[in-house]
Amino acid sequence: MNREIIEAIKQIEREKGINSETLLVALEAALLAAYRKTPGAVEWARVDIDRDTGEMQVNQLVLAEGMELKTLPRPEPEIPEGVDPEEFEPPPPDIDWSAYGPDEIRPVSVTTDNFGRIAAQTAKQVILQRIREAEREMMYEEYVDRVGEVVNGIIQQSDHRYTLVDLGRVEALLPASEQVPGERYDHGARIKAVIVDVRASNKGPQVILSRRSDEIIKRLFELEVPEIADGLVEIRNVARESGWRSKIAVISNVHGVDPVGACVGPRGSRVRMVVSELRGEKIDIIPFNDEPARYVAKALSPARVREVIVDDEARQATVIVPDDQLSLAIGKEGMNARLAARLTGWRIDIKSESTFASEREGDEFSDELEGGVQRCMHILQNGRRCPNAVVPGTRHCALPGHDLPQRNAPTLASTADDEAKDRAAAAEAREAEVDADIADVVEDGPQEEIVADPVAEQEAEAVAEAVEEAADEMAEGAEAVAVPEKGASAGDADGEATDE
Repeated sequence: MNREIIEAIKQIEREKGINSETLLVALEAALLAAYRKTPGAVEWARVDIDRDTGEMQVNQLVLAEGMELKTLPRPEPEIPEGVDPEEFEPPPPDIDWSAYGPDEIRPVSVTTDNFGRIAAQTAKQVILQRIREAEREMMYEEYVDRVGEVVNGIIQQSDHRYTLVDLGRVEALLPASEQVPGERYDHGARIKAVIVDVRASNKGPQVILSRRSDEIIKRLFELEVPEIADGLVEIRNVARESGWRSKIAVISNVHGVDPVGACVGPRGSRVRMVVSELRGEKIDIIPFNDEPARYVAKALSPARVREVIVDDEARQATVIVPDDQLSLAIGKEGMNARLAARLTGWRIDIKSESTFASEREGDEFSDELEGGVQRCMHILQNGRRCPNAVVPGTRHCALPGHDLPQRNAPTLASTADDEAKDRAAAAEAREAEVDADIADVVEDGPQEEIVADPVAEQEAEAVAEAVEEAADEMAEGAEAVAVPEKGASAGDADGEATDE
């Protein structure tokens, strides 16, 4: 019979995954509870089970007269609900058996044949309760280490307060505060969510799921992008308006790996799977940059940015966009600007070119240095103002190129116009010479039908077309030179991987 108990414990260990030692301790507690129900049971006793043979032995503690009982420390017992505190009797303390020697512990002659029906029923209840507690503790230990992971589940029940999701061994809770507005959770549908919290309770571990957390974006990309799972590409920051739009900043840890292309995948297959799992939520993938000006310009994608002026002390960036890109940069109800600010951690002020030009004329950005001298208005490539003082009577310093557009643009434009006029005059003179030659032939030669030379006409037309093309090219070149290159240009904001 004793060997059968050991075999049964090993079978439970294989089926439920509960350690056999835990089951044996529970069996000892159950037999002790049954022994205390028998007549003539001693006050201080314990039950020991041999781990090999399964033999049971009840041992009694014998104390000398006047010796105090040594017990294990325990927390203050909780009073059950509905029980009067004055009538509540706390359970007896656990004896510290390790504090007593073999001469103070004596065996008691008792077997399971002495147990009655009530004692056997008590032992059954105790061992079942201990097994359930061991299962709950094991499941809690399993899920408490999985906080932040994405799990698959089947929706069991859904209402306005919460949604129950079956994870297999435990039912998880998806509260309304962690649900995405507008999503439907139908019974029997499969869903992916991230574990945000695991709480221990009397009914087992309570697993809390979330569909609104930023962590779900990272975990879904780890499942779809092998480069992220292997550590080649890293997701630095995530900014999300759940159900509407998300922005993620990615960086490559290995030279030669395109982080944006790796996340987008061939023909957008990888990001499309993430968008499908999030039920149509738009995702902007932004390359991370250590330079704040370029990072802010990229974060405002898909809007094109002309200039970015940064203030390192206040962590504030003033972004200049074309007039037709202002509404796109701000986004619907300010969503694009809000996500960009949350992604970069900078306060972003977006202004159109016309507004910035009018404010610039009002010297809003002309900070004064020591002695009342103003700073140069030139914007460097990193988005910061030139720290030098201005030349008296101008708005720029004496460095070459800082005032190039203002000084040289009219000269280049006039030079292009002059060259175009010279070429047009030369063409007209050549046409006049051809007409004069034809007239001489008519006056001096015989009176016969004069046929114009087709080769000369073609040469004249080619010269005229060349003159017009040269004039157009020079005019375009003058306009291009007149536009200054400052900060993060519009081209910096192009090429963003945005999957709608």
